[in-house]
Amino acid sequence: MFDKQKTIAKKISLQGVGLYTEKNVTITFKPAPENSGFIFVRTDIEEKPSIKAHISFLFNETTDRGIILEKNGLKICTSEHVLATLMGMDLDNVIIELDNMEFPIMDGSSKYFVEAIEKAGVIEQNAERGYYSIKEIISHVDSKTGGEIIALPSKKLEIVTMVDFDSKFINIQNAVLKYPDQFKQIASSRTFCFIYEKENLMKIQNGNIFRTPYYSNEIAKHNLLDIMGYLTLIGVKLKGKIIAYNTDHHINTQFARRLIQNIQIHKYIPKFDLTKKPILDIRNIMKILPHKPPFLLVDKIMELTEDCVIGVKNVTMNESFFMGHFPKEPIMPGVLQIEAIAQVGGVLVLNQVKNPEYYSTYFLKIDKVKFKKKVIPGDLLVFQVDLLEPIRRGIVHMQGKGYVNNQLVIEAEVMAKVVKIQESL
Repeated sequence: MFDKQKTIAKKISLQGVGLYTEKNVTITFKPAPENSGFIFVRTDIEEKPSIKAHISFLFNETTDRGIILEKNGLKICTSEHVLATLMGMDLDNVIIELDNMEFPIMDGSSKYFVEAIEKAGVIEQNAERGYYSIKEIISHVDSKTGGEIIALPSKKLEIVTMVDFDSKFINIQNAVLKYPDQFKQIASSRTFCFIYEKENLMKIQNGNIFRTPYYSNEIAKHNLLDIMGYLTLIGVKLKGKIIAYNTDHHINTQFARRLIQNIQIHKYIPKFDLTKKPILDIRNIMKILPHKPPFLLVDKIMELTEDCVIGVKNVTMNESFFMGHFPKEPIMPGVLQIEAIAQVGGVLVLNQVKNPEYYSTYFLKIDKVKFKKKVIPGDLLVFQVDLLEPIRRGIVHMQGKGYVNNQLVIEAEVMAKVVKIQESL
């Protein structure tokens, strides 16, 4: 069973004061469509511009003051407690409207946001969730502060935070989040500051959020809360164990960027079930494509929908092109890998027309080609080709990726035209 995406059941509003701007602000949580993510909307501006909660919009200059998102000069400030709430309440898609640039600090925790979400209710949507599983140890150390965050592989999300300020006033602390129902315990932890920061900030809430922590590990729990806010910025739910020591907003930012880089390396590697019966075998493929051996570069089709196809090519030493292409070190030519992408895509397109044997697909354009790794005899080359836009006037725009052993070896965008045989372009 796959998890389904979730949003809130109805809109709900609450009010407060911004910590740094000292401005009154009203925020409203609203249901959002599937695959939207978390979208911030500034209702105090006539055009009602929006910013998606993603690290690509993270403002670089003031990370010591929490998460600040910026797009075309528009800013959304101090959103980490709201974002942590949306993650902790197991949501995927929410629109968050606010009539000022900064979120209200409330009591310095996420408690009031949690109560609002509970009052609104949570509903399941039809679309499946996407997850990114940590595949290797990822770590980041701040050489100035000694703070460190490590991510380890795990079957579910776990977060552990530790605090040791080497102070007689603040004890060594730790906090753990292993299960979703633990979040409410984390959500009530308030923000904190050191004495030199207090004078400029305490007037906003009459010192309410800066009292001595009222339970022994409140600081560690609040650090965990902040980390959750930053983890939402990677744009996908995580499976992994996060261990954090003496973290702050700066190291949280840098770690989130490291995660994004890691995801970019491994992103969108699909899981292929190559043991099941193919949708089309080689005989069926030859009824659709005009290509024939030795220039037929797809052996079977494993999946086939209106906008996606997955095909397989067994690369053997008997391939004719190995005779003259680096015969001492056989490598499948890159141009033939692109041709294979086009043939797999051709199955996708021609399968949707009547009498496909009367049609061919011809290249118009090849773009954004990247060769990641050599393809050699013995490799099982798996192609996934997706339509990038609907087919119009016979013009097809596709993106193809090839994988060997779950590693991306080639990617390219291909534009082609479906033409009836004997007709010219």
